[in-house]
Amino acid sequence: MTTIPVSLGARSYDVVIEAGLLARAGALLAPIARGRPMPIVADEAVAPHLETLRASLAAAGIASEAIVLPAGEGSKSWATLELLMDRLLALGVERRDHVIALGGGVIGDLVGFASAILKRGCGFVQVPTTLLAQVDSSVGGKTGINTQAGKNLVGAFHQPAIVLIDPTTLDTLPLREVRAGYAEVAKYGLIDDPEFFAWCEGNADRLLAGDPEAREIAIARSVAAKARIVGEDERETSGRRALLNLGHTFGHALEAEAGFDGSLLHGEAVAAGMALAFAFSASRGLCPPEDSARVAAHLRAAGLPDGLAAAGISAGGARLVDHMRHDKKMESGTLALLLARGIGQTYVDRGVALDEIAAFLDTQPR
Repeated sequence: MTTIPVSLGARSYDVVIEAGLLARAGALLAPIARGRPMPIVADEAVAPHLETLRASLAAAGIASEAIVLPAGEGSKSWATLELLMDRLLALGVERRDHVIALGGGVIGDLVGFASAILKRGCGFVQVPTTLLAQVDSSVGGKTGINTQAGKNLVGAFHQPAIVLIDPTTLDTLPLREVRAGYAEVAKYGLIDDPEFFAWCEGNADRLLAGDPEAREIAIARSVAAKARIVGEDERETSGRRALLNLGHTFGHALEAEAGFDGSLLHGEAVAAGMALAFAFSASRGLCPPEDSARVAAHLRAAGLPDGLAAAGISAGGARLVDHMRHDKKMESGTLALLLARGIGQTYVDRGVALDEIAAFLDTQPR
């Protein structure tokens, strides 16, 4: 077992990583449950894991009710949030109770937000079952839903009580979903750890093929990196946490253009966004062209899109920049753009005009 602390004072918690952890989650959650039931919110894709978790809770004397929601980004909506809130209230959830989020990033974000606002805040537990959720969205307390204006524009910071990661849940994921999650793994190397990116270049094929050792190393290294950054800047006030958004400004624009319809997965959009961020950095003379080419080559080798064409996006630069205007990081009309001086040298730049970004995007192959 690997335990990684997320140090946030009174809101601190542990991320526990172990193969087979789901089958004994009840023993770890019993002290949190305090004899109260623990509702489980899951999506339709995790039925086998749901039964394992419920059996584990029952063995520890914890009652549970399952709320199963449709899979996909469409569930991160006002309508689903309302449905979920009504169900939780009908179950009699109290402020000191904990709701379990079992599934990918969509379920984690939705349940976290519902828990943040239910009776002005109850507890919740993250049990992520996708690689993307395990290495990124389950840690750090960002919760929310999507709106017509864009992704995650309504939400709250609400930290979980604990995060339980069982890498064997990845065995049931389609390869495309694993690849999408891998984009977030590579991101941590690109932010500030070139040695880890080199490890990714040498081991991505093992991880994607399901090698247990490579999988656990990647998850633990990624979680430790995110825990460190979140501990330094929980609410993205100093700018340090903004580094975790590498590729996301471009990526969210691509997702919005795709209509959040599943044709472009979040991790795929982030991969294309990271390649674009490095290409843009190279075009401005900030980043060596060979580093930009190296990033794109690695993403391609991992089966991920490395730009607009590979992501299936044909929209012009002006249209994509219009999506960026709704970015949460907009401040006084300027965008906090994540750029790079090289691999492992990402930084926040607020001095880039949106027109310049649009002009760059117009030069990219479609």
